Amino acid sequence: MAARLSHLDPDVEGAIRVVMFYDTLMRRRVDLPALARATAGLAECVAGIRLHSAGRTLRMAPDGREAAPDPASVSTSVAITLDDEEIGTVWLEREGTPGALDDAVLDRLAIAVATVVERYGPARTTMADPALVELVIGADGDDAARHRALRLLGFPADAPIRVVVVRSKVPLEKIGTLICPRRPVKAAALTDAGVILATTVDPARFPEGVRAGIGAADCPHRSWRDAGTALRFTTARQPVIHYDDLGALALLARIPEEDTRTNADVVAITRLADPEDLRTLDAYCATGSVRQAADSLHLHHSSVARRLTQIGKSLAIELTEPTGLTRARLALTAWRLLGE
Repeated sequence: MAARLSHLDPDVEGAIRVVMFYDTLMRRRVDLPALARATAGLAECVAGIRLHSAGRTLRMAPDGREAAPDPASVSTSVAITLDDEEIGTVWLEREGTPGALDDAVLDRLAIAVATVVERYGPARTTMADPALVELVIGADGDDAARHRALRLLGFPADAPIRVVVVRSKVPLEKIGTLICPRRPVKAAALTDAGVILATTVDPARFPEGVRAGIGAADCPHRSWRDAGTALRFTTARQPVIHYDDLGALALLARIPEEDTRTNADVVAITRLADPEDLRTLDAYCATGSVRQAADSLHLHHSSVARRLTQIGKSLAIELTEPTGLTRARLALTAWRLLGE
């Protein structure tokens, strides 16, 4: 068939031979270094494989040895996908123009790498089975079951697990790989929020538009509970909060909702109908300064001062006094915890 097709398209026979080449490699159950080495020999140029989650890069020269540390310019590259998620990249470093079969070679190499990753050890995708994640963070599971679930998810034994609870339209797999780029990380959508399990978390790497609560690297169940609490305290001004940074403020989350609703200061906050009043009060509570609040709101300080005077009268709180500012901060935070 290849001979007949080659009369129609001279590249067809070569493409079929590429497919057969990689089929043979997979039947022999080769590993990633062998795939990179075989590809470099086939393409007669440096071939590379990189897995995002492991931070692992393989570069092999046509002679079968590892390539020099400084890579040449990539001539052709293809993403490696597993379970519809991009988990890495394969590429060729060819001088001059790409070869006629380079795309075919990289397509088959990407498929072969995904097969090897899936076959040997846990899948390196970020998204995980929600049932396993629930088993890790659940309060009712025993330690043995939790440890088995962590092993199935690909976490090393005795690794500290930090739980992050997020609300966002950004895909969970993207958030996971951003905040924990070179360490094991797994994510799953549970109820109305997303859950990310990671060994380390970089709070500065959360993308814009994400609300996230970060638990301590403790018992996964306690970390999950604390991360959910931290998420409740997030605001547009402070979209990512670590539970440990809440300190005594975390106690507000334990107050019964009915007690919070009937508190006079919280009731007064609820009655502030103008969104601009809430923005002004939030800026003032966050900074403790009329001028700094005005700067953050891009308003003149005298305008903010007048507005705060009216807000103080509505709340029956003297906002310029330290006690009044503390009352306003607590009332505003407690009102937010009601989710209103």
